[in-house]
Amino acid sequence: MSEYRHVVRKWVKPEDLNQHGALFGGRLLQWVDEEAAIVAVAQLGTKDVVTRHMSAIDFAARADRGDLLELEYRVVGFGRTSITLGCRVENAVTGEEVLTLERIVFVAVDDAGRPVVHGRENATEGTERLRQRR
Repeated sequence: MSEYRHVVRKWVKPEDLNQHGALFGGRLLQWVDEEAAIVAVAQLGTKDVVTRHMSAIDFAARADRGDLLELEYRVVGFGRTSITLGCRVENAVTGEEVLTLERIVFVAVDDAGRPVVHGRENATEGTERLRQRR
């Protein structure tokens, strides 16, 4: 499988903070899941995907207001109906690892929510698969 890498950056703003003045873990997981879904959609060429599984979540370091986070995604593999991604979140200000998820699994589904075969085996760099479905 070719090496695919997708990076987005998020700025920690006051509305993202918990009662201790650090980035709220739920907000970070929201960012991770939302962007992972975007990657899955682009890779599979369909908007009809659902999050099936996330590996163990272990927050390794805190992020504070004003920090810039980099969320880096890679394609781990393709299943018949699924795609597995990995994600590493790093604090671009301190260089510390904030969170790593080894496996985030998405499944392609039909209108009734049942898994469907997607036919993909290799990663793509762009969104051309979405345009092919039209």
